Amino acid sequence: MPSNVNPTVRRRRLGQELRRLRELKGMTAEEVAERLLVSQSKISRLENGRRSISQRDVRDLCGVYEVEDHRIVDSLMQMAKDSRQQGWWHAFGDIPYSVYIGLETDAESLRVYEPQVVPGLLQTRSYAEALIQGALPEAPPTDIEKRVSVRARRQDRITSPEHPLRLWAVIDESALRRLVGGKQVMIEQLERLVELSHLPHVTVQVLPFEMGAHPGINGQYAVLEFPDAADSSVVYIEGVTSDLYLEKANDVQRYSVMYEHLRAQALNVEQTRDFISDIAKEYAGRPRGQSTPPLARNGSP
Repeated sequence: MPSNVNPTVRRRRLGQELRRLRELKGMTAEEVAERLLVSQSKISRLENGRRSISQRDVRDLCGVYEVEDHRIVDSLMQMAKDSRQQGWWHAFGDIPYSVYIGLETDAESLRVYEPQVVPGLLQTRSYAEALIQGALPEAPPTDIEKRVSVRARRQDRITSPEHPLRLWAVIDESALRRLVGGKQVMIEQLERLVELSHLPHVTVQVLPFEMGAHPGINGQYAVLEFPDAADSSVVYIEGVTSDLYLEKANDVQRYSVMYEHLRAQALNVEQTRDFISDIAKEYAGRPRGQSTPPLARNGSP
């Protein structure tokens, strides 16, 4: 697949264009569904980019919307064709959060708040393996390895010299205190956090317990923004059996404002590094303020 073709993003752009054509025609999704003898939910899934769309679907919808410009139809048909190609993550088989991976792969920036664990893009392999094993106790080793490998592949966006992802992570203190994989795993993970925080495109802040109640108290979320102005920002909320994607401007604005409050309440970058290093020393059994060994350079995931 060409490197500039992301099937998830193509589906989103195509869905947005089809919604625009429907609205220009003054039709509801229910009316379109009745004309095509399909369910209204299918029209909604096509428009929100959560479902693969065939060239036949595009042709039928363009017929309903009376699109006469063949260049527009041809362009939409090509987008439908591109959207059915496979991204790099499909090589790993069935991944339950593949939609999110597609969005993250094409995103220009990511703001994430994590109350329980270290964000996936900043995890060491040992930490990720222990975390996934704990979260999925009945999963076979092959599934654990697949998820760890996918997580490591996603981290290429952080270490890429050409087009790195701009990442801002606010992490609750509980994520640093939760003993995942043992003390040595935690020490390596916390050292890795400090190391990555020195990258110019990565910002890490810790929200300590003493801050009390805060806007992120209800749980994890992430805000993804894209380089193309045609692609609206997305709020991603992870679930156990299904995930939530919010794209309405009011929803994105509300979560963005919440994130600004989180950043304001969290420790600044330098305070965060000292805070993380102190917790690493506690795991190592050293008094706070005692120097730590040089950070291990793990290299690219």
